[in-house]
Amino acid sequence: MDFESRVLPELRSVLAEFPGFQLEENLELSRSYLSGPPIEKSEHVHTTSRMIPSVAGEMLVKIYEPAQRTGAMLPALLWIHGGGYVMGHPDMDDALCERFVQVAKCVVVSVDYRLAPEHPYPAAIDDCYTGLTWMTDEAELLGIDLDRVAIAGASGGGGLTAALALMARDKGGPALIFQMPLYPMIDDRNITASSHEITADNATWNRTNNLTAWNMYQGNRTEDSGLSPYAVPSRAESLAGLPPTYTCVGQLDLFRDETIEYVTRLAQAGVDVEFHLYPGTFHSFEVMVPQAEVSQRVSNSYVEALARALHP
Repeated sequence: MDFESRVLPELRSVLAEFPGFQLEENLELSRSYLSGPPIEKSEHVHTTSRMIPSVAGEMLVKIYEPAQRTGAMLPALLWIHGGGYVMGHPDMDDALCERFVQVAKCVVVSVDYRLAPEHPYPAAIDDCYTGLTWMTDEAELLGIDLDRVAIAGASGGGGLTAALALMARDKGGPALIFQMPLYPMIDDRNITASSHEITADNATWNRTNNLTAWNMYQGNRTEDSGLSPYAVPSRAESLAGLPPTYTCVGQLDLFRDETIEYVTRLAQAGVDVEFHLYPGTFHSFEVMVPQAEVSQRVSNSYVEALARALHP
């Protein structure tokens, strides 16, 4: 049975229109696919952009918080946008970050980390760690409760979330109460069944995209040993000591099997983990077809999981 015939009927229309990413042929065009029209800002959320010190000099962060704040310290989320380590910008997740603020009653900081191939590993994870430490160092300014800090991201941002959780554990902080790497890009080996299964040109992320993006992120590295788990979280020797975790993936997502393996290893390491597998769904389906019933169900699930974690 081919890829498209396995997709839920309510999701199929977008596949006929999606041109597919051509990362090697035209990376700039592929990047443009992720920059949709500006959203209508919510009157209930106040958004600011600012430059913070970073390894590269300065880095943009976007800060989302309730428009009407009391003196209460709020929980905080560091959000990491997706794009396979080679595409994306915080602007593309404005609506989602506003939703996190309103449902989870929190402050969200979204980081504009450097992208490969212009800036291969470790640029992106260094920027994410810089964003996390800046957010916690500036807790008083931001009105953040340091006992309730979480990290989250989707796809490539999910991979960076998983890597950041490992880095924060190994460096002894900042302390995290929760991580939410959604359908994360965490294994460069491309040996799972699902990594061979999703090859269609109109899949939102296929094997060709994945091989290309990993090569770009790793600087076209060829040797297969000694790569840091901060680059490839699936290569971490131990997942013990990571924060409680929520993740999900579509059954027709190239990342299905590496996500399932990650969830299994988390559970075996004694980490509390909640996991959902959605049949008939492909990579980033809830972003591509947000009005579909299954899309609303999955996004409600992870937004509410964050709210529960930040308000125990």
